[in-house]
Amino acid sequence: MIDTRLDTFITVVKTKNYTKAAKILNLTQPAISQQIKYLENYYSAQLIKKANKTMYLTKEGEILYNYAQKMKALNTVLKSEIKNNSSLKKIYNIGATMTTGEYVMPYILGEYKKDYPNIDVILDVDNTRKIIEKLKDGEIELALIEGFFDKDRFEYIKFKDDELVLAVSPKHEFAPKIELEEVIKGKLILREKGSGTRDIFERKISEIGYSVENMNVYMEIRSINAIKSLVESNLGYTIISKEAIKREVYLGLIKIVPIKGINIKREFNFIYKSSLFLNFTNSFIKYCHNHK
Repeated sequence: MIDTRLDTFITVVKTKNYTKAAKILNLTQPAISQQIKYLENYYSAQLIKKANKTMYLTKEGEILYNYAQKMKALNTVLKSEIKNNSSLKKIYNIGATMTTGEYVMPYILGEYKKDYPNIDVILDVDNTRKIIEKLKDGEIELALIEGFFDKDRFEYIKFKDDELVLAVSPKHEFAPKIELEEVIKGKLILREKGSGTRDIFERKISEIGYSVENMNVYMEIRSINAIKSLVESNLGYTIISKEAIKREVYLGLIKIVPIKGINIKREFNFIYKSSLFLNFTNSFIKYCHNHK
């Protein structure tokens, strides 16, 4: 069991605000301050400093925060493992980014449930940044992501290749092949910042020499389905995973237009922490590879 004061410390660090932390934890602000003061006395070190109304961690605070996160994650895993050990039905929490979670995992999970009726796999779908945070915090045991991640911090296994393409309505006036400059200055609809698709696209145009700041984002939308609907209605165009528009391309609702000199390849990767639920992780990844 993790000390509640460490949980308070983690919440304060994440929110960077005592008042917000108090609301989340249903405590008073003085109680939050008292718990932080207790930790500073216990470890004989100042953990948090304030300057110009900005809160930041001292070096000692950073050390404690890293260990506190690991302790919280291990505590979450411990509770799950004990519960699974005493139950006939096992429950595992996994995460997936928006593209993989909406267009890759549902079919696989449906097949997995048929083959393993006593195992419940709960899927959490969010953008890449948030899924990685949940993996760090121990809220999920395994993630299938489409974006960049710290390869020194996680174990990972490649699942499959993917490609980002320019998707437009069949009614759109783009030529059979188009220059990148036309794309980034027109009615470009993109996912929100933090999504793997957007991150990879922005990195690609930066590599070529274009400024991300000068890119005209006509609309920024979190939902992939909403973006596809707008593209189908010819209200804009988008950069999207080829995997996500297979159906629409087949039905003629969306078409792919090549961008001159641009080919955006990426990988879908399973990422996980080496010490957590390895039996389930290894067997589930193997199952997914056999059913992709």
